[in-house]
Amino acid sequence: MVSSMISSVRGILEGAGGDWVDVAIGGVTLRVSAPSSSVEALGSIGSQVRLFTSLQVREDSLNLYGFATAEARQAFETLIGISGIGPRVALSVLSIFSPEALAAAVESGDVKSFTAVPGVGRRTANRILLELKGKLELDWSDASAPTPDADAIAALTALGYTQVEAREALSALPKDGDLTTEDKVRLALRQIAGA
Repeated sequence: MVSSMISSVRGILEGAGGDWVDVAIGGVTLRVSAPSSSVEALGSIGSQVRLFTSLQVREDSLNLYGFATAEARQAFETLIGISGIGPRVALSVLSIFSPEALAAAVESGDVKSFTAVPGVGRRTANRILLELKGKLELDWSDASAPTPDADAIAALTALGYTQVEAREALSALPKDGDLTTEDKVRLALRQIAGA
């Protein structure tokens, strides 16, 4: 359920930074805070974009937060409902986790992945896991639809790396359909060691 007065914006992308975008709508340009994953998904300056938004009203400010998908917006609103988790931390979480990865990390109780998020320590990570358990859509983390890297992710997590570390290392690999799982794991380990 969307609790915001402005549920989405559609317009021309005029500018973008690491955690914000400017969207021109009918002569007005809105600055929308967004996770880096959503900023990257929007495309190039000048293109037509749509963001699913959450308007947060505070005593001294009005802030509009935007997301590439409705699921990301729902995850954001669920995160900021946790005591001590503000919009900035929620954006940091969603810059690292897709809604699907977030649901999977919560279901598996993966504290280590959450502590990789800037601004999230072990206590906050445990609070997020406790508060989100059962609140995210389980079909976001649909295990029946394995990704091409699922076996490589499983191998890397068995070696002690977090799902976030495994996904980041694998995403940096060349998109070569001929790579075996062993090749992916070997190259990902090199990627992690070089980081």
